[in-house]
Amino acid sequence: MDSLLVFLFFILFVGLIARYIGYIIQEKKERELLQTVTSLNRGSISERELLLKLIKEGIPVSTIFHDLYLEKSKGFYSQIDVVVATKVGIIVFEVKDYSGWIFGKGYQTYWTQILAYGEEKYKFYNPVIQNQKHIETLRHRMKQCANVPFFSIIVFYGNCTLKNLSSIPEGIFISYPNKVSDIINSILENNPPVSYTNKKEVVNILKEAVVNGNNPEIQIQHIQNIKRIINKA
Repeated sequence: MDSLLVFLFFILFVGLIARYIGYIIQEKKERELLQTVTSLNRGSISERELLLKLIKEGIPVSTIFHDLYLEKSKGFYSQIDVVVATKVGIIVFEVKDYSGWIFGKGYQTYWTQILAYGEEKYKFYNPVIQNQKHIETLRHRMKQCANVPFFSIIVFYGNCTLKNLSSIPEGIFISYPNKVSDIINSILENNPPVSYTNKKEVVNILKEAVVNGNNPEIQIQHIQNIKRIINKA
């Protein structure tokens, strides 16, 4: 009996070690994948999870741009989570982390987060409008993309439930992480290929915006600008 217990504990121990080694190997592979697009400490954990999903879905890493700071006017920047340039247009992602219930309409300035079974309510800026402004900035900078479609995908991470979201304009998608692949495939399959007037210029603008995100001065200025806007609201 004692020998049997020792053997069972040994098998259990070996299994745990094998699982741990597998986890370490998987984590290493995912770090290497991420580094083909971004640095490991850049953006939020949820943004990096989205990037991994895109890479694993076969989206070419050369078309994925993360944590962009695109200049709107002198000293003012639009911070964009993820941009993917595709054959049918440009997909712009806004990543959110929330818990609780989320309510809102496409045209409302603020949406509502409800926690503790209705005991706590918080307002946050409408991500539909937020991402549309990102797209407007991109269009303004990339004049050669006047005839190129832009698609907005807002992804909600965290333990949240999207409730009664309505009046969402066409071409805007609100999703949980597990539905992102379906949305991307639908966009790629249901839209015709587009002609980029100057692909190199588009890529250079997006790359420059990514480089801006590594500039501490730009980051600090952006945070200060946001604080001023919030204080005026």
